Amino acid sequence: MKDIEIITPIKAMTYAELDATERRLVEAAQAALKGSYAPYSHFKVGAAILLANGEIATGANQENAAYPSGTCAERSACYWAGANYPGVAFEMIAIAAIGTDGFPTAQPTAPCGACRQALLEYEKLAGHHVPVLLAGAEEVYRLSSVQALLPLAFIEF
Repeated sequence: MKDIEIITPIKAMTYAELDATERRLVEAAQAALKGSYAPYSHFKVGAAILLANGEIATGANQENAAYPSGTCAERSACYWAGANYPGVAFEMIAIAAIGTDGFPTAQPTAPCGACRQALLEYEKLAGHHVPVLLAGAEEVYRLSSVQALLPLAFIEF
């Protein structure tokens, strides 16, 4: 028997360290928070996806009393992008959240497992790694790919 350690490299950056494209995408995810409907959890999430054609698709979490009928921001954005821009590759994804206290989360918030799997499907369709930006109150985590969020995922490029 042997132990195997899985390590996910994450670059923690201040907002000042983001390049113009990253900043634009994080701002789009933060703006998407306005579309959140979260009367039950009071936890708002916004997502923005930069597409290869330069468009940015956004989404926000949508809750429903008939839980789990709602959807997360990440799936809202990726399914909208897939339906409206079929065949256009994802280039980068940004996610922002507002906690139950009404303020941006101190630590960057990562997607749930279902969203990780959905985003991974679109990374596979893109044919290349799609960087992920997770925005917190003071810093942004940058991961090299969606796959980095889902260790041991079954995917081939």
